[in-house]
Amino acid sequence: MPKVVLKNGLRLHYQQTGEGPPLVLIHGLTGNLAVWHLKIVPLLCDSFRIVSYDLRGHGYSDMPATGYSADDMADDLADLMDALGIERPLLVGHSYGADIALYYAAQYPERVEQVIAIEGALPAMVHQRNRDDWEGWDHWVDMLERSGRTVSRDRRSDVEYLLRVSLTLPKKWGPLNGLPRNPKPFLRLLDETTVVEDYEHVGSLSLDRIPFVDVPVVLMYAEGSAFLGTHDYLLEHLPDVRSILLPATQWGHFGPLEQPDIVAEHISTTAALR
Repeated sequence: MPKVVLKNGLRLHYQQTGEGPPLVLIHGLTGNLAVWHLKIVPLLCDSFRIVSYDLRGHGYSDMPATGYSADDMADDLADLMDALGIERPLLVGHSYGADIALYYAAQYPERVEQVIAIEGALPAMVHQRNRDDWEGWDHWVDMLERSGRTVSRDRRSDVEYLLRVSLTLPKKWGPLNGLPRNPKPFLRLLDETTVVEDYEHVGSLSLDRIPFVDVPVVLMYAEGSAFLGTHDYLLEHLPDVRSILLPATQWGHFGPLEQPDIVAEHISTTAALR
């Protein structure tokens, strides 16, 4: 189980496979690097040197009490790249991983070939999601209720509550589909760290800084995604950007798991275009 000790003493678990130009895969909150290894890594490992890793507090990486903002995570990524000798990777991030990739690109533009941001939300766009009528609450609650969980009206926009309920759902993808998940590591993350507060910390990538992200960015969102507001804002304000809209899916937000073949194909095509 390979781990890198960062400059701050934190240990990050990572996996590395394949040969070719560097491709770094960044998962989202309450995920781990296995998200990529179910289908996407096998599809791409003949063409890229692929690095996947567990974010701090996730998987087999250390779980400090603090330091879960996108800026903190971008600094972790920079240290990991230093340790592995990777200079200008293609960064692919999903959900909060997409946010981290964009923060990294903003902080270290000379160290990124390009970014593929899959269903990013961005802390600076939290005002869209703090509305009680944000469509994302309906998406989330509908997913829970289709899975047999009832959400009372007063909890429909309570993000921490919805996260906790989501952790009770069975696994939905891969060979363990339908089996119970072990929620203890993620409940510990919620109970013993500042992850919920840090997730909304805007930090270095405020709205006024987005036009100065000097790295090519590909936005990848599903048709009907609850995060299309962020997609539209980034498409209008990033200086070097293009958009890929994936087909609508049952769950909507989980492209690397719901339609990995299409996502992998777009990653390959994007790399070839540069």
